[in-house]
Amino acid sequence: MAKNEIMVTAIENGTVIDHIPAEKTYEVLQLLHLNELTTPVTVGCNLRSKKIGRKGIIKVADKFFTDEEISRLSVLAPNVVLNIIKDYEVVEKKTVTTPDLLRGIVKCNNPKCITNNEPMDTLFHIVDKERGTLKCHYCEKEQDITKVQLV
Repeated sequence: MAKNEIMVTAIENGTVIDHIPAEKTYEVLQLLHLNELTTPVTVGCNLRSKKIGRKGIIKVADKFFTDEEISRLSVLAPNVVLNIIKDYEVVEKKTVTTPDLLRGIVKCNNPKCITNNEPMDTLFHIVDKERGTLKCHYCEKEQDITKVQLV
């Protein structure tokens, strides 16, 4: 091992979240409640990346994320890569993409929307994945995914 490399313990089973935009690394930790786990969580921030310049990486031992957690992650940091680890081997790599529907994940920016005035889940249709445009199913207000608030 070269002197300028950091040694990080491999995980036997779990998930590695890779290619996180560096400035979103700690938000991802909070979003997925990784600070509440009792299993090892390794965080790297501002690491060099050929793909995105600077990146974050989070290794989570003994944790596999639910579809709902992945949908939440897709809003905050689309295009991160999840590496599923079993017996120290990457058994699956998946790039997180925003699903076509987001139910109960983001808040509608329209104060008059029924979802802000009644106890019910929000529902958004993704109308443009490239630009990150969401449309509320109820009030039809379009919103920019980078400006929404998570529920």
